[in-house]
Amino acid sequence: MAYIEQHSAGLSAPVKVGLIGSGWMGAFHAESIARRVPGAILAAIADPNVESAQALAQSLGTAKVTADAADILADPEIDAVIIASPARFHSSLIAEAAAAGKHVFCEKPAGQGLDELDAALAAVEEAGVHFQVGFNRRYADDFQAAKKDLAAGIAGTPQLLRSLTRDPGTGSLPNAARVPAWTIFLETLIHDFDTLNWFNEGAEPVEVYAVADALVEPSLRDAGFLDTAVVTIRYSNGAVAVAEANFSALYGYDIRGEVFGSKGMVQAGRATETAARRYTADGLSADTPRLNVELFRQAYTDELADFAGSVRARRDGMPPSSSGFTTTPGAADARRALAMALACIESVQRGAPVAVNETAAV
Repeated sequence: MAYIEQHSAGLSAPVKVGLIGSGWMGAFHAESIARRVPGAILAAIADPNVESAQALAQSLGTAKVTADAADILADPEIDAVIIASPARFHSSLIAEAAAAGKHVFCEKPAGQGLDELDAALAAVEEAGVHFQVGFNRRYADDFQAAKKDLAAGIAGTPQLLRSLTRDPGTGSLPNAARVPAWTIFLETLIHDFDTLNWFNEGAEPVEVYAVADALVEPSLRDAGFLDTAVVTIRYSNGAVAVAEANFSALYGYDIRGEVFGSKGMVQAGRATETAARRYTADGLSADTPRLNVELFRQAYTDELADFAGSVRARRDGMPPSSSGFTTTPGAADARRALAMALACIESVQRGAPVAVNETAAV
């Protein structure tokens, strides 16, 4: 006799999620699914570092642990996967998960070249599974408020846009030598590219001109490490955007976005952890976040709640939720942002502007 599964009245069965990759971001996503996303269950964890996966699973009450992602993909009980492995494996895992009928949430970048990503996204389309990429800024309250205003035409026609990422630091980067080449474009500024594309929705990035250097760790410049970059982007609607990044902001984690248009301006982002301020004999001060999981804690949770909700809707034949403007970053968004990052790499190498999609791989 089989067990009888019981669920609360009116609620569908929870989405069973398998995690692939239990590193920093994977572990946080696992905790979100296990503790903060209603209607989802963390069913299994896969990581070649089995000890890490076991420790995470034990802390979250997850029974299934494996060193091989194929075990998760072959598990008929698992509905969806979160891919948080190193980026070089993302495209192949997307394709394999789709072929196995699993819905896919993948951390950015979804690939390291357009050819490999196109093949993965073709597998997603053929399988008819839901795909979402981890552009979490779309789920931050202030960025969503800005997008709502932009969708309502508050700023008019976009003319100038800006997005910046300044990672918290101490003025030096002790592990910089181990950072993969071009990380500043492929894993940092790729968030800014998606933000700009989202804020300027309906337009296509046409050309980029990128300048980058090692200003935090100048001694690593000759080894190809880059920690500071500025990118100018031209869009098909005539708008011009600037994206900038630096790996060592002494004052904390600083993420901002802005659209200046024909009717006004909309801004998002803040450098302080809360709205509280201190006024003392030493002057004005405020706390600032030092980790991405501090600044974007709710956004990381909400993106996974959106993913789980979309999977349930597809599985149960329910209409998708609607907010009046686009939020969920899908296949086209993943590809567009990666194409911009790759064009930036080519631009730095050439020292000249580069058309987006002109290059296909790192």
